[in-house]
Amino acid sequence: MSDIEIAQSVKPHHIKNIAEKIGITEEDLELYGKYKAKLPLSLIDNEKIKSSKLILVTALTPTPAGEGKTTVSIGLNEGLNKIGKKSIVVLREPSLGPVFGIKGGAAGGGYSQVIPMEDINLHFTGDFSAIEKANNFLAAIIDNVIQNNEHEIKLDPRTVVWKRVIDLNDRSLRNIIIGIGGKANGVMRQDGFNITAASEIMAIVCLANSISDLKEKLGNIFVGFTYSNQPVYAKDLKAQNAMTILLKDAIQPNLVQTLEGNPAIIHGGPFANIAQGTNSILATKMGLSLGDYVVTEAGFGADLGAEKFMNIKCGYGNLKPNVVVIVATIRALRHHGGALTKELNAASVEKVKKGFCNLEKHIENIKKFGINPVVAINHFVTDTEEEINELVRLCAQLNVKAVLSKGWLLGGNGTQELASAVVEEIVKNEKQEFKPLYNWNESVKQKIETIAQQIYGANNVEYSAKAEQDLKRIEKLGLSQLPICVAKTQKSFSDNETLIGRPTNFNITVREFEIAAGAGFLIPIIGNMMRMPGLPSIPASEGMDIDDNGIISGLS
Repeated sequence: MSDIEIAQSVKPHHIKNIAEKIGITEEDLELYGKYKAKLPLSLIDNEKIKSSKLILVTALTPTPAGEGKTTVSIGLNEGLNKIGKKSIVVLREPSLGPVFGIKGGAAGGGYSQVIPMEDINLHFTGDFSAIEKANNFLAAIIDNVIQNNEHEIKLDPRTVVWKRVIDLNDRSLRNIIIGIGGKANGVMRQDGFNITAASEIMAIVCLANSISDLKEKLGNIFVGFTYSNQPVYAKDLKAQNAMTILLKDAIQPNLVQTLEGNPAIIHGGPFANIAQGTNSILATKMGLSLGDYVVTEAGFGADLGAEKFMNIKCGYGNLKPNVVVIVATIRALRHHGGALTKELNAASVEKVKKGFCNLEKHIENIKKFGINPVVAINHFVTDTEEEINELVRLCAQLNVKAVLSKGWLLGGNGTQELASAVVEEIVKNEKQEFKPLYNWNESVKQKIETIAQQIYGANNVEYSAKAEQDLKRIEKLGLSQLPICVAKTQKSFSDNETLIGRPTNFNITVREFEIAAGAGFLIPIIGNMMRMPGLPSIPASEGMDIDDNGIISGLS
């Protein structure tokens, strides 16, 4: 069966029954129908958080189809519950861009899914819509200030950096002209759209620790400069209170369930190649408050999502992972060993051995944070025993345990060995001290060079003239102490997506910077990254349908 057919074959429990498993009464739930609910922030217990265990799931550098981090995360959670642990999986919300584009949804796969799958992959509880509205409300306020000659803030439209957002892949909106049609329709200027997952509002919702913290962060959003070259922030435009009101429900984490009836929390959805790539601090803390183990994931390869999890989210949330699980597939190792797309399902121990260099680098990187990882081999039917044994052997040489994960095929019954290995590693890691890679107070260039050299393996970092100019602006604004959130291709350690495996002797180039003063990080844009994706020539949406009973097909 397809993923959606499997999801539709399981009758969900009423969400109040799922909540009861983790000690939440119906009175505390804000119900969104029978199978979804919002969780009040009052349920977060900072004392309980200290004793719970946090498991971060990341991956090697993925193939275009992805390597199944969400599937492994859900499967691992099922396995932990199977071996008697009180575990909750905490995930990001899917974006409609990938759902209708090429990558598909983000509710897991096979028998390791969260449900209701259709709702989660589509509008869900409206969080993305609220983020979109808050973002575009600020855009409307900005243009209203520009239009109003009497306003005390003389905002120079040529300096405005805030863009509108929409949760779709629409390349034609990357660069647009607004205000056409005469004075009554505003001041004509160049503008553009990002995808909602790349909005700074999304990042802020995911890094806020409370409603008051959310409001403060929204107020700190950098907008542009006045004609007299003074910086303008959202709080100067008195926009933060209304934006917070629009987000009052969106800031609350969402409770759903897995196929096996275990609680799952889903909240926030920043991409990892253009944002921080992890779910919200509040959702993670909610999970740690309600369970003894929390399984969470960070987007794309460990050089992106996991690095940002460690250096940004852990810093703002006062969190630390007890163990890291790196998802690897035989297919991806063949890819990094030089297999062509048409050869990815063809067995080759030699290509697996050659491609292991990519996984080896990710293992080394995780160890730099003071954590010895576990490798989860996400099983595909095209894997051979010889290839799997070789991968286990290669990992063992690095003192890392590699365990086969069959969550896609068997759910929790296929991940109990992985769950046991993860618990065992948590116990072994207890005396290890988690440490971030860099000090936030280092210079911007020092921080970027640390990431580039230590995580990517680059020789040097080069800066365009535009990037150097942006650095001066960052210094002037007093924002040099912020952590770094690199926007980079997910297909390679380098800024050249064709350099697979473990590239060496390369430099990376910072094209420009974006300033996320509200979220609290700086975004060096490396190479040709764009914050508004386009659709493929044959979008996934072409294979979707809905019948007269409202049953959806073709969603993945």
